[in-house]
Amino acid sequence: MKKLLSVMLAVLLLLGAAPAAFAENEIAGGEVAEVTVDLADESGQTADETAVPAAQQRRAVLGADLTEDQIAMVYRAFGLTRGMVPELRVTNAEERRYLEGYVDEALIGTRSISSVYVELLPAGSSMDVQTSNITWCTPEMYLSALATAGITDARIIVASPFAVSGTAALTGVYKAYEDMTGRTLDDLAKAVSTQELTVTGDLAQEIGSMDSTSIVNDLKLMLDETEKMSDEEIRQEIVAIAAQYNVKLTDKQIQQLISLCRSLEGLDPDSLKQRVEEAQDTLNKVSEAKTQVVGFVQTVSKVVSSVREFFERIKDILGL
Repeated sequence: MKKLLSVMLAVLLLLGAAPAAFAENEIAGGEVAEVTVDLADESGQTADETAVPAAQQRRAVLGADLTEDQIAMVYRAFGLTRGMVPELRVTNAEERRYLEGYVDEALIGTRSISSVYVELLPAGSSMDVQTSNITWCTPEMYLSALATAGITDARIIVASPFAVSGTAALTGVYKAYEDMTGRTLDDLAKAVSTQELTVTGDLAQEIGSMDSTSIVNDLKLMLDETEKMSDEEIRQEIVAIAAQYNVKLTDKQIQQLISLCRSLEGLDPDSLKQRVEEAQDTLNKVSEAKTQVVGFVQTVSKVVSSVREFFERIKDILGL
C-alpha cells in the first residue's frame, strides 16, 4: 500500500507541473500565442537587456477610424501607455493607394483599423514581427514582404481591437519607417511588397504560411535568373520549387507567382537578394522555434493523457 501511495504522490506532482508548463504557451481565450524569436544584437544582448529606445526610434501608427476605447486596446497590445511614443494616423484612402488592384475589396474594407508599433533596431538585429487580432496575415508574411519594401532591423507589432485581415498594416509600417528615418521608400518597392503579401496570403490559405512564404522567397533569390526566362520557363521553376515543399499549385496560383516575379524585376536584384537572405535566416529561426514549441506541447499532452489513463486503472483496481 505504501508503494502505491508513493507512486500516486509522484504522479500528482507530475500533474501539477505539466499543466503549468502548458499554460506558458497560452493566451486569453485559450489560443496558443504567436512564437517569436528573441534575436540578440552584436553585443550579445537581447532587446529586454538593452535600454528603452528613444522616442525618435519608435512610432505608433493608428487606424484613423478607431474609437478612444479601441485605441486604448491597441496600446495594450503594444505594451505601451499612450503618449510614450510619437503617434501617427493612417487613413483608409492611404491604405487603398497600395491595396487596390491587389487585394479583394472585402479585405480592404472602408475603415482604417489595423495599427502598428514600429521600433528601429541596431543594424544586423534582423526583424521581429508579432501580431494581435490579425486573421489573414502572419508574422512570416509581413517579415518577407517588408524585406521587399526595403525595411530591415526593426521590431514591429501589428494589432487591432478586433479580428481583421491585416492587409492594410503595411501602409502604417511604411509611414512610421519613413517618418523616423527621413528616407522615402521606393514607391515600386512598396507596391510590390503589397502584391507579395497578397499572393503569399492567398497561397497560405491552401498550403500554410511558412510554405507559401518560403516558395516566394526562393523565387526572389533567383530574380537575376527569372528576368531572363520566358513565362513558361518560370512556370517550370515554380513547379520545381513547390515540389521541394511537397506542394502542388493550381494554374491560378502559378500565374500569380509569375506575375509577382515580373513585378519584382523592377527592383534592384542585388539589394533585394541581400535583404531576402537576411529575412530567410530569421524565418528559419522562427520555423525552428515553432517546431520546438509544437513538439513540447504534444509531449505534455501525451504525459497528461498517460496520467489520466493511470488514474483510470487505479480507480478500477480500487473499485471506485
